[in-house]
Amino acid sequence: MKPYKSLLFVPGHRGDWADKAVRAGADAVILDLEDAVPEQSKAEARVTVAESVDRLRAEHPEVGVVVRPNGLGTPHVGKDLAAVVRAGVDALLLPMIRTAEDVIRFDALVGHFESERGLEPGSVELVPTLETAQSVGNCEQLAAATPRVASLLVAAAKGADIAREIGFEWTLEGLETLYLRSRALVACRAAGISHPICGIWQDVHDLDGLATFTAQNRRLGFRGQVLLHPSHVATINATYGPTEAELDRYRRMVAAFEAAEADGRAAVDFEGEHIDIAHVRTARELLELAGA
Repeated sequence: MKPYKSLLFVPGHRGDWADKAVRAGADAVILDLEDAVPEQSKAEARVTVAESVDRLRAEHPEVGVVVRPNGLGTPHVGKDLAAVVRAGVDALLLPMIRTAEDVIRFDALVGHFESERGLEPGSVELVPTLETAQSVGNCEQLAAATPRVASLLVAAAKGADIAREIGFEWTLEGLETLYLRSRALVACRAAGISHPICGIWQDVHDLDGLATFTAQNRRLGFRGQVLLHPSHVATINATYGPTEAELDRYRRMVAAFEAAEADGRAAVDFEGEHIDIAHVRTARELLELAGA
């Protein structure tokens, strides 16, 4: 998965809202066919999402396009995938996943529709959502279920499915979700997934709370976040994107180490810190991520 910092949900049947998401500066748009679409509007939403995908890819190729279909076991999932597995879709956000078998079933369906559309096999990635107790308990298996799995979305929202399933009482401090967020991060990294994402901040008007929540997630190791409102994009992009001062420090660190290495040393005192190759590898990775 590309290193999207901000992934903004858009109701699938609201075609013009996708353009608003782009104007807000979101790195990626999530066109939602699931919870954001009323039952009576599902068929209409499929048509609108397909049109939105084509328009976004033609007019804004730099913006990622993700679609959330309805879940397995619903009467909508087959029709959803038939409509939206198409050129221009980068990934599917998979709802209400519980086991690796769920991911494998999605993989098979997507592969079928890729073939029908003449797409490159594996071109549409999968992002399982950890919003059930089983999905958290099985997160290692989900991360490694198929080569299509490009990330995990760790749900940690107040009063949402994950809170009901696990039974926690949400707080801004986040101790009640620290274990599930941390476990999912390790699962991603163990599976070679470098861009785990987190969600979601529900209080539209509390930007200070959003900043605190986002900073927590970045410090844990998340690389991006899903969001509900365009007003949250700037905070999320600024938090996950390293500052110019941080980038400048990483560049100086790499230069200092390379100079020491050329002098036959394997470590260097850099601005009062002991720096060796492990620190420099981290700095180079973050510089590469910023460039991406």
